[in-house]
Amino acid sequence: MELPIYQVDAFTSEVFKGNPAAVVPLQEWLPDEVLQNIAIENNLSETVFFVPTENSFHIRWFTPTTEVDLCGHATLAASWVIYNKLSYKEDSIRYISLSGELIVKENNGKLTLNFPIWPYEKTDIDLRVSDALGSQPIELYKGQDWLAIYENQETIRHMTPDMVKLSEISECRGIIVTALSNGDIDFVSRWFGPNVGVPEDPVTGSAHCTLTPYWAKKLGKNSLKAQQVSPRGGDLSLELKDDRVFITGNATLYLQGNIYI
Repeated sequence: MELPIYQVDAFTSEVFKGNPAAVVPLQEWLPDEVLQNIAIENNLSETVFFVPTENSFHIRWFTPTTEVDLCGHATLAASWVIYNKLSYKEDSIRYISLSGELIVKENNGKLTLNFPIWPYEKTDIDLRVSDALGSQPIELYKGQDWLAIYENQETIRHMTPDMVKLSEISECRGIIVTALSNGDIDFVSRWFGPNVGVPEDPVTGSAHCTLTPYWAKKLGKNSLKAQQVSPRGGDLSLELKDDRVFITGNATLYLQGNIYI
């Protein structure tokens, strides 16, 4: 069997930056074991698969170790392929996923993801988090991802977490660390998820389903600029509207080829 594959760097307009995702278009679903083995072989934070339906696409995302409910950068990458490689002409792409319906629109080369808000609630500082991250946050919130708030963006940039200790915090998908920024950027963040096979994700669109409502409330505005300050880095434009998070970014093609299985 021969399958097309694309590797797209998401949330950047330059190769070698942003977050790389493997995109594998399918005409029908393969067994889950095959999908997971392809993701293992690719060894990227996410491999995304999609199958066309009558008026939408069914989309799924796999890390090297597991299937996940939602992934922003891989959805951005898949949408770039659909628009630029599959001759798609509609104004928007409709996906059916484990997180419900997702809509992506293209505008002047940029792509906007229409994603759900992820609820979160404040909790006491968990000493496991402080120990694993090497620095105690000023606030901690629990949700699908845990959100650790810090006073200084340089703390975020220079953080070197203990991945073994982080992987022992099994109650969440991953840990987001974030702080207020300066200048044109409203806030910075990083995302760590060793217990789902992703020690650090370079740019995590879905993490902004939590970050956007938090910082919108904190800063008193619904349009935000964000930067994920991983070693590769990436930029996101965000809007909170009608209980949805709109995440906008660029994407660029790194490679195109075929899988033989």
